[in-house]
Amino acid sequence: MHITFENINTLGHVVFESQQYKHIHYPEMLLRYDSNFIEFKKSPSLTEFKSAENYLRNYHLKNGQKHVKFYFPANEKPAVEILGYLNQSGYAIGFLELYTIQPHQFPFVINNSDIVIDVVTDKNFEAYLEFQYQQDLEFGSEFANQKIELHKRNFEDQNILQLIALYKGNPAGSVDVIISKETAEIDGLVVDENFQKKGIGSRLQKFVMEEFHDKTIILVADGEDTPREMYRRQNYQNHGYKYHADKVYEN
Repeated sequence: MHITFENINTLGHVVFESQQYKHIHYPEMLLRYDSNFIEFKKSPSLTEFKSAENYLRNYHLKNGQKHVKFYFPANEKPAVEILGYLNQSGYAIGFLELYTIQPHQFPFVINNSDIVIDVVTDKNFEAYLEFQYQQDLEFGSEFANQKIELHKRNFEDQNILQLIALYKGNPAGSVDVIISKETAEIDGLVVDENFQKKGIGSRLQKFVMEEFHDKTIILVADGEDTPREMYRRQNYQNHGYKYHADKVYEN
């Protein structure tokens, strides 16, 4: 199947849409930038971008949000004048990369009895929540608390499988799998910094490959972070990129 960014799950609601862009908003978690943004359908001129920027800024101010975020059309680099404006205005600019793999293409993973991968159930849900809370504290307690509520909603969603990795009995990693008819999306893969380089991330992925052997596995990676190099070594195939820009205001 032909995989694009349209196959990636977006957490949020379309509150406005025009020929130029879609406005995504998620009142359940206002601090989550990836759920509160504008996504351009076609590359904007500088005038069009400033108009969208003004609209989103005012919308977010009404909701007590201090950020604005924009996604640009897939596989298109923003125009030079847009990039110049973003840089001059204090935006952080980055890009995402889309990857896919067929489960049988994932490399062999050596079994390590110290690592156990469990599906999150009623029995281990509290341990899973505590692990997630500790991981999210670097973004502030308010964000971590809002994320806990999101994990609770995901727990009730039949289309989301939550996994936790234990290393010698200690929570050490986790991942959510968003399930659709033809794909399984790896989302939020994290390994605690105290347990990295032990093969936990690979074991989590291997579990996904075995559990969803009949689906295309998809994920999005930050184009400037090191995990993308790991995905490439693991035989994932690149299917495109998407630029984004965000800015946080003091008030």
